[in-house]
Amino acid sequence: MTDLIVRELTPSLGDDYLSFFDNIAFADNPNWSDCYCSLYHFSHQGKDESRRTASTLIAQGKIKGFLAYDDGKPVGWCNAARRTNYPTLHWLMGAGPDLWERVGSIVCFVVAASHRNQGVATLLLDASCKKFSEEGLEWAEAYPVKTPQSAAYNFPGPLSMYLKAGFSTHRDADWYTVVRKRL
Repeated sequence: MTDLIVRELTPSLGDDYLSFFDNIAFADNPNWSDCYCSLYHFSHQGKDESRRTASTLIAQGKIKGFLAYDDGKPVGWCNAARRTNYPTLHWLMGAGPDLWERVGSIVCFVVAASHRNQGVATLLLDASCKKFSEEGLEWAEAYPVKTPQSAAYNFPGPLSMYLKAGFSTHRDADWYTVVRKRL
């Protein structure tokens, strides 16, 4: 990696986001190519409709997170925002106040196959925590899968990455673990 930088997703970077998901994100996992990192924003709608919906939500500033670039090309994505930004996260967390408005959630990472295991996800995680802190949030929270069926199922990020970054287990939750870090 020669020129790795991280940029916060804005509507002006929407084409980069879509290009990343169209061509790079799931090149080695075509069964997930219709995702467009939609799980926590809207229900699965098929590839074309998911792409259109993601494009609309990016233009409206509703999909938030960070893109990693190498030599000007997107090579990684982290979906990270205030927990209240994720309408479908409620099914994962259950009912109850539990600091909803003071928590930033990190829900997904996608890194190009050519850039995996090179620290891209860690850079994206660091950018997310920094942004949460700048927004005055008290906690960063994530949901790593306990026993991923494959590397693809590590999309929330591996537990080891979070522990190395200063997160600790907040609670055990069936097939995943909730980890938090005070900002």
